[in-house]
Amino acid sequence: MSKLKIAYSPCPNDTFVFDAWAHGRVPGAPRLDVTFADIDITNGMAERGEFDVLKVSYAVLPYVLDEYALLPCGGALGRGCGPLVLTRGPGADLGDATVAVPSERSTAYLLFRLWAADVLPDGVGRVVVLPFHEIMPAVRDGKVDAGLVIHEARFTYQEYDLHCLADMGEHWENTTGLPIPLGAIIAKRSLGPELLGLLAESARASVRMAWDDPVASRPYVMEHAQEMDPAVADQHIGLYVNEFTADLGESGYAAVRGLLTRAAAEGLVPPLGRDALSFV
Repeated sequence: MSKLKIAYSPCPNDTFVFDAWAHGRVPGAPRLDVTFADIDITNGMAERGEFDVLKVSYAVLPYVLDEYALLPCGGALGRGCGPLVLTRGPGADLGDATVAVPSERSTAYLLFRLWAADVLPDGVGRVVVLPFHEIMPAVRDGKVDAGLVIHEARFTYQEYDLHCLADMGEHWENTTGLPIPLGAIIAKRSLGPELLGLLAESARASVRMAWDDPVASRPYVMEHAQEMDPAVADQHIGLYVNEFTADLGESGYAAVRGLLTRAAAEGLVPPLGRDALSFV
């Protein structure tokens, strides 16, 4: 079998999850040809039908599930791990503000829009898209009024003297009781049920191997962690790699359906088909 083309981010949770598989340590797993790309880039790749396997935002699923299947493992979903809205000081008014977001098709932005619909009756002034690593410096330097941040920014925003105006994940959990869907692993349906099943088994085995021997993944994680402090990388992995990464399970699927159904009701994404989330 030729190598499968896969794209995921260089963030610690993804490199931790895929380390064993990418380096040929998962017995029987298909070989991978890995490309690293920011989530905004992989979302676009999915919409264009590029790559066999991709890490994408859950928010992009309604646009790609005709061609791709959601794998029941390998992604990022959890509690206490939602995006944050950051400002230079407390009490900021977003009605006339410029807010930087990491992608208009990101789950972070979808959660932000659902939050805004609940708590900002007059809406938000203007939204601009920036790579996620540029958002905190832009807020700090006054280039934008607020920023929607993800990933390790939860642990480092105080270093930029920024204030957390709102926690999108906290709002989601308080209003729904569900965990927070963030990033999904998808694979082309044309690969067929047998190979899709093997992909899921391989992803799950790679996760469990990383948990069993976290030291083995450290070189791969830190090589791609963009000069991140090792302690922050460990916090990042601890937050975003959890039981839902090994298996979405009933509550995981309920969270995904809940997010996309509510977003569709608000007119933010197309409605899901009845069996759109079915694996095979």
